[in-house]
Amino acid sequence: MSRLYFYVAIAFVTSFAAVSWAARGFPMHWSEAASVSSLQQSPPPPKIPQGNGQAFPDNEAALVKGREKQREYVLRVLDRPWSSRCTDDGRALFIDGLFYYYDYRHRQTESYRETYGKAGADYIAAQFSKADDSRIERLTQEAYAKGYLKPQDFRGAAGQLVATVVKGERVTGKGCAG
Repeated sequence: MSRLYFYVAIAFVTSFAAVSWAARGFPMHWSEAASVSSLQQSPPPPKIPQGNGQAFPDNEAALVKGREKQREYVLRVLDRPWSSRCTDDGRALFIDGLFYYYDYRHRQTESYRETYGKAGADYIAAQFSKADDSRIERLTQEAYAKGYLKPQDFRGAAGQLVATVVKGERVTGKGCAG
């Protein structure tokens, strides 16, 4: 179990570092002096994305794989038996798994919007509109309706995103109490 947490932590840190680097415009340090004329030029506007990440930097393929890994992990958490959410360790795994997914999703959404503007916002919205994302949202709504989670279980932006996902759902179960 601790190995799983270790791998999730490594994936989160790696993804955070990659997104942070992307948000700063992929700075690279050159050993030769830069000319003044190259410093005075404004950067070109981002290209309109084609839906496959081609308009974004070379590491976009790695970020796409990171999103796939994040989906795989949270789906494994959501596919665990309902009763596992009633133990201390099982509940922690359940809440943490959902937190990391929704926090990661929020951070990527904000980063692409801030870095690439409308083109980035449209692209990342499409990236988080895959079938697995819809399934994750549906399973989150189901867990909320059965009383296994509430948006207050999540910190910061992840809680706001979960609240948006479960908006309109009615709690009909009592979770572990029922």
